[in-house]
Amino acid sequence: MAPLLDVIFLLLIFFLLLSSFVFQSGIVVKLPKAITSEVIKEENLIITMTSEDVLYINDKVSTMKTLRQELGKRENKKRLILIKADRRASLGRIIDIWDLCRELGIERVNIATNQEK
Repeated sequence: MAPLLDVIFLLLIFFLLLSSFVFQSGIVVKLPKAITSEVIKEENLIITMTSEDVLYINDKVSTMKTLRQELGKRENKKRLILIKADRRASLGRIIDIWDLCRELGIERVNIATNQEK
């Protein structure tokens, strides 16, 4: 019985240590808080801007030129655009993205926020 407990204890330690080394990749963005935000349940094109003003389109690094090309596609003009901008991101860059959407005729543009509790 004692060897079985030792093996179970070692397996438990092994899995605890292993789980701490598993990292999930992602873009770290601290969204601003808003009291009047609503939940959007439609599929949308996500434009993410980090605090260093790095631009992503659906988790792929992008530039304003490639953003213009991607938004110019016919199927993307009808989709909902969701801008996820870090609270420390440049407001000027966010306005540039918003103006680009309006220039291309995209009317359904939203900015992601966290709901304040």
